[in-house]
Amino acid sequence: MTIHWCGTGLSAIPGLRRLIEAGHEVVVWNRTIDKAQDAVGDLTDRIHAFNFDTLSGDVAEDDTVVSMLPGDWHVPLAEMCINKGANFVSSSYIAPEMRELHAKAVVRGVAVVNEIGLDPGIDHLMAHHLIADYMASPAFSANNDLSFLSYCGGIPKITNAFRYKFSWSPLGVLKALRSPSKSIRNYTELNVARPWDAITSYEAPLPTPETFEVYPNRDSLPFMEDYRFEPTWRVKEFVRGTLRLNGWADAWSGVFEEIETLQGDEGEARLIEMSDQFWRENAYAEGEPDRVVLCVEFKAERQGIPVWHKTFVMDAWGDERGTAMARLVSIPVSMAVEAVLNREIPAGVSPAPHDPKLVTRFLTEVDRLAQHLQVVDHLA
Repeated sequence: MTIHWCGTGLSAIPGLRRLIEAGHEVVVWNRTIDKAQDAVGDLTDRIHAFNFDTLSGDVAEDDTVVSMLPGDWHVPLAEMCINKGANFVSSSYIAPEMRELHAKAVVRGVAVVNEIGLDPGIDHLMAHHLIADYMASPAFSANNDLSFLSYCGGIPKITNAFRYKFSWSPLGVLKALRSPSKSIRNYTELNVARPWDAITSYEAPLPTPETFEVYPNRDSLPFMEDYRFEPTWRVKEFVRGTLRLNGWADAWSGVFEEIETLQGDEGEARLIEMSDQFWRENAYAEGEPDRVVLCVEFKAERQGIPVWHKTFVMDAWGDERGTAMARLVSIPVSMAVEAVLNREIPAGVSPAPHDPKLVTRFLTEVDRLAQHLQVVDHLA
């Protein structure tokens, strides 16, 4: 059972090295062989130039393919895996085209695991833990009013005037700013065309409480089903969003204004130009620590009075192990690969696992990866 790890970008390396060092049979595929050799050449010489046809020819039944490549590769690779009777793992969101492969994956008996990085990934595990805890508690009632908040952000450990730094090409961040979002606020669906129209303040219950700017991200609503919310539950708030340093909105106000004006091919060209400029001016320097803060909060109220209220809070930053972002994205991926090899994840297309045993195992490892991980009981 060979692991074919595709992509050795900055966020891939700790998890890849972990699998190789654990003695798994790993073949590394990357568009640039030199970069892959720089990343893991001290551990393995099984490094190949990524080519879909060549990879497809090498993948055998019961192998596992990991895609840390750009998003448009995930579905073709997953489909190839299913046809071969091989498994697939990715940290990315499940695209509709990926979800359509579910029945075929079940029939073939292969696992197609997605959303098992940082966000999405660790946030899902925290949500599963909190909601299972709540449902097993005396406070549980189908008549409670529920608020779920999940905010994650990669932010600079050493603050700068721009209130942000980039670990990789800023283009993805800029494009995300043009995306609408859906969430629930005050029992009502909140549709927002641009993130900056819904920025609010959030106090993270860190050892020294800290306030951040937050906003809804993408469409939060489908995640209620994955988190096993019953359709009859009274949902006051439900949002999965992005977390930024205080002052971010002001520092980026000119960026927001320009993005609003960009259209067509000229607009796309300008986005690329802005991305290149931001990369030159606001990329992390060699060895400069990044920081990741993740808060997942769940509250149940009865007649306006909280009866259950806990927050999973994580704070991590770059250290001698490398960047926080890289280890928090790639090591959960590597753990998902091992769970697939152990047949602990059922066949089909799925996000981060619900299985309490796996949730505990993954979050125990996250505790080692982060400098701070805690469940805060606000009613204790």
